[in-house]
Amino acid sequence: MDDVEWLARAFAEHRARLQAMAYRMLGSFADAEDVLQDAWLRASTSDAHAGEIENPAGWLTTVVGRVCLNLLRTRRTRAEEPWELHLPDAVVSAEGAAPAPEDAALLSDRVGLALQIVLDELAPDERVAFVLHDLFAVPFADIAAVLGRSDASARQLASRARRRVADAGTSAPDQDVPGQRAVVDAFYAAARNGDLDGLVAVLHPDVVARADFGGRRLPTPAMLRGADAVAENARIGFIPEADLHPVLINGAVGTLVVKHGRPFALMAFTVVDGRIAALDVYGDRARIARLAYSVLRTL
Repeated sequence: MDDVEWLARAFAEHRARLQAMAYRMLGSFADAEDVLQDAWLRASTSDAHAGEIENPAGWLTTVVGRVCLNLLRTRRTRAEEPWELHLPDAVVSAEGAAPAPEDAALLSDRVGLALQIVLDELAPDERVAFVLHDLFAVPFADIAAVLGRSDASARQLASRARRRVADAGTSAPDQDVPGQRAVVDAFYAAARNGDLDGLVAVLHPDVVARADFGGRRLPTPAMLRGADAVAENARIGFIPEADLHPVLINGAVGTLVVKHGRPFALMAFTVVDGRIAALDVYGDRARIARLAYSVLRTL
């Protein structure tokens, strides 16, 4: 077996895990796929030989990690307007159905959408260190090689990221899907009836609601905080004529909102201790159609 054939087999064997790593580091399915293609080109044209690589998984992780780090560092940053907010991509599947094989590796009980959003706020080196160590148990020696830093520096970056994640108040979501759905159903029932007290009762006092409409300006801010503000917005914004289809978004309960036969919104809920701690709304219809394609084609 020549080097290229050996590498192709190793890449295929570890591809799902590498793709999951890239998605967690970048928050974009398209970027993660581009990274894998770039990593394959780099790996296949490197001077490394099969007999010299004792740990193919670790070696490929280093290659993918470096490509992700470069992309994170070169992404343009600009100040967002009050109505602008970008939510990361999410896996959308029908509730009660097993995720598609290509999506299974992207899902983790430990990583809800709320944590993925916090990851977007970390500095590139912090994000890479945190994702690789805390989510994928990559040794710090390997992470140091990705970052071009010492082991001690890699540890410090992961620790700093861990503190920032903790400071963001991100808690692990409830794992009981039927229990989550009961909370969300109560939320919609209260919104439908204009019941502010009922809405506040199912919302965490510090609930945060975020909306990503693809840069389109809305009359309300892209982010709201607090049960009273979120409840009032839900009461005003409820659309009686819309059809609400239950879905799972990154493994947690969500809703695909269809209006007049077309996708209108995708709503992701983070339920913690029986109350809604976060509500994230995707309002870019083209993006909804892409993320929820597998569900939409069954409606």
